[in-house]
Amino acid sequence: MLVNRVDSQLMATGKLVVGITGASGAIYAQRLLIQASSHFSEIFLMMSRQALQVASTELGVAPDLDNWSTKAWLGQEYPNIKLLDSKNYFTPPASGSFRHDGMVIVPCSMGSAGRIANGISDDLLTRSADVCLKEGRKLILVPREMPWNLIMLRNLTQLAEAGATILPACPAWYYQPTTLEDLADTVVARILQALGVEQKIVPEWMH
Repeated sequence: MLVNRVDSQLMATGKLVVGITGASGAIYAQRLLIQASSHFSEIFLMMSRQALQVASTELGVAPDLDNWSTKAWLGQEYPNIKLLDSKNYFTPPASGSFRHDGMVIVPCSMGSAGRIANGISDDLLTRSADVCLKEGRKLILVPREMPWNLIMLRNLTQLAEAGATILPACPAWYYQPTTLEDLADTVVARILQALGVEQKIVPEWMH
């Protein structure tokens, strides 16, 4: 059951790009989209087929890419979330002339991280990430993998050196979360903060 839903009709500005890969941690993507919908007027979403499989396995529900609707897996319709074809490069995030407020890849598979780190733009997600790096825009990768081998560490280091923010999905326990959604939201809150959003999900420490 989804909790802490936000009103998508709240006044929101800005544009956000979100990529969801086939790594474990579909709940982070789910919770981020719900929360981000009240902060951004447009959210450009891209999902891999593997991401759908993971969402179905972990959440028991996944969106239908051929009959797009956010209601089944986000709890309500969010008209500001626009699904993009992962193979269609004729979309705004694929171009450096399209300005937005940042891109988040959540969860980010190590395969996707490796391709981005080495400039391999083989789909819209990796192309969009490449554009962020070359244009100096915010790119946040949320890996959920352990342990990390040397190749993974070097790829993530290379991404950090290129300007990306590496934000591992490491939930915080000191807020005493009582549900899985609460726990996931501790990561979502940090993602929003990294985007420069004044989030109200989790209070700042000692405030």
